[in-house]
Amino acid sequence: MTIDETIQHIISKNSSVSRFGDGEMLLIGGEGIRFQHPDTELSKRLAEVITSDLTNHIVCVSDAFVGLERYNRRARRFWRAHFYLYGYLWDKYLKQGKRYGNTFITRPYIDFLDQKKSIQWFNMLKQIWEKRDIIFIEGEKSRLGVGNDLFNNVKSVGRILCRSKSAFDQYDLIIEEASKLAKNSLILIALGPTATVLAYDLSKLGYQAIDVGHIDIEYEWLRMGAKHKINITSKYVNEVIGGDQVVVKDEDLYQRQILKRLF
Repeated sequence: MTIDETIQHIISKNSSVSRFGDGEMLLIGGEGIRFQHPDTELSKRLAEVITSDLTNHIVCVSDAFVGLERYNRRARRFWRAHFYLYGYLWDKYLKQGKRYGNTFITRPYIDFLDQKKSIQWFNMLKQIWEKRDIIFIEGEKSRLGVGNDLFNNVKSVGRILCRSKSAFDQYDLIIEEASKLAKNSLILIALGPTATVLAYDLSKLGYQAIDVGHIDIEYEWLRMGAKHKINITSKYVNEVIGGDQVVVKDEDLYQRQILKRLF
């Protein structure tokens, strides 16, 4: 699907979303990434999710398979190298004829040559959580929506905070807490590859859960007019050197939104 088609599908079907990028495929292949050490159980679960076919859940992958012409030089170079090294994994796990969502719904800005549609995509995304009760399940330094208006149209916000690195180590605890939430809540997860599995498992429990990845960071970069990936002092940016050095202010509203700390 295109980004537009994927967002429209989520809205019309109240679909849950699991996203696969380079990091998830490295983990399936037994390698680690910067914020998640290799884990045999995680590899097995990611393989289960990418080959799944639930009616209330979609698997999203990169549209770099279709073409790279709309991405900037840095992104084109990255995906060419990735496919050269790890294309065999995609060949192994993707199904011929299956229709996948577009993982760039949460990456709608920094890698694009033409960024004119980025604001339109963010406005479309906001329709997903319009007047919904939102629960963020996020890393302790992610701080989704803090300091911007990305989620200003929601009905309410709650937060379950998890560790920023190797969150899958506490997966049983995370899903135990998540399964206590009201079923009408929209669960938005920013927790690396753990989010990919968690969104899938929660969809099987009757929740709408969306792996939103770097969506908040992308929105911050758009607001700043950033031309490349840069640090945001108040939030964890795992893809930038020094991005884990976060300066946190003690915002009263943010603190009141925290339902549980799992670290």
